[in-house]
Amino acid sequence: MIDPQQQRRFALDVVHQLRGAGFEAYWAGGCVRDELLGRRPKDYDVATNATPPQIRGLFGKPRTLPLGAAFGVITVLGPRPAGMIEVATFRQDAEYSDGRHPDHVTFSSAREDAARRDFTINGMFFDPVEGQVIDFVGGQEDLREGVIRAIGSPQLRFAEDKLRMLRAVRFAAAFGFAIDAETAAAVREMAGQITVVSPERIAMEMRRVLTESGRVQGIRLLIELGLAAAVLPEIVAHDEASRIRALQALDVLGRVQAPTFPLALAALLAPQTDAALVSELSLRWKLSNKETDEAAWLVEQCDALAGARTMRWSRLQPVLAHPWAESLVALHAASALGGPDEAAFCRELLAQPRETLDPPPLLTGDDLRKLGFLPGPKFKTILQTVRDAQLDGQVRTKEEAQQLAARLAADISPPT
Repeated sequence: MIDPQQQRRFALDVVHQLRGAGFEAYWAGGCVRDELLGRRPKDYDVATNATPPQIRGLFGKPRTLPLGAAFGVITVLGPRPAGMIEVATFRQDAEYSDGRHPDHVTFSSAREDAARRDFTINGMFFDPVEGQVIDFVGGQEDLREGVIRAIGSPQLRFAEDKLRMLRAVRFAAAFGFAIDAETAAAVREMAGQITVVSPERIAMEMRRVLTESGRVQGIRLLIELGLAAAVLPEIVAHDEASRIRALQALDVLGRVQAPTFPLALAALLAPQTDAALVSELSLRWKLSNKETDEAAWLVEQCDALAGARTMRWSRLQPVLAHPWAESLVALHAASALGGPDEAAFCRELLAQPRETLDPPPLLTGDDLRKLGFLPGPKFKTILQTVRDAQLDGQVRTKEEAQQLAARLAADISPPT
């Protein structure tokens, strides 16, 4: 577990060590943005004029990882609670032939390094020793004005890495900012090219769009800028009324607590999408099996709690005993799929001890075999019928369950 205070102290210590060795060194990128917004940075990056060999020489090979050395990046390992810091040499980038990484880099100055970054709010440096912001790109003004603006030509920035179009949406949504007109126009122009980005990277951005604050605005921007048609056509296919309901559900979910990614995805897609389409989307984004299964189950069961108060317990219990039942109740409440008190009723039932909510079955397959029943198609029917009778209070002991099983076996046996 990373301790934020120790992480910050280590990031400051890295700067001090580089400065002590005669190099320039600043905090860079997102941590500077978060500092100026009054947010706690999730991590810290350091930018310096020291080269990768000089960085490794200063901190020692045992404490450094050269995983990004080809791009001027060395990872410096700190004490366990402090985590690690990426230390990058000021650089200029060549062309991005693969749409993600520069073909090669040239080490440069801090000003030139800032010019190759994505957005002005991410292009600033901060001197933590002097407490001074170094801003070559107008990032401070855009932070004050609440604007997401590409550094330099937005077409060039997006051509270098198409994922930056999704990142523009995510930043605008998360911070409640507007996307400047020229940057937004470039996204509309190039939105179809987002499909060249790997599915995993698209999914990573979409996870954050759907689970962080501003998720509703994020989806609206995806639709408005043409990105939804490329990355999430399922919502574009919805009629306007269905999209409004989906966005309302997303908004309601976020008022209680940040939803999980499968829950947010299900809220966006249900009830206009079936589980098969969720699986297709999951394959397209290469989601994990767990994410896929949970989102598909939630979509498939989205109306399973309708009329819960009047439902037989043997029908409602299997749904509430499911591992994802709490997410389903949240989806049901957010989507306004039933009466106003159905979700509260289901939450009361979920608050019961597990042995009350999901008591062990009175009869199992092993029990049937011991009684002389031969495995076959009627096995499942008998077990399910006995289980339903148990849940509905029609049988209360193992002996009663066995007697019911015997009657059922006689009733469904084929005539001789």
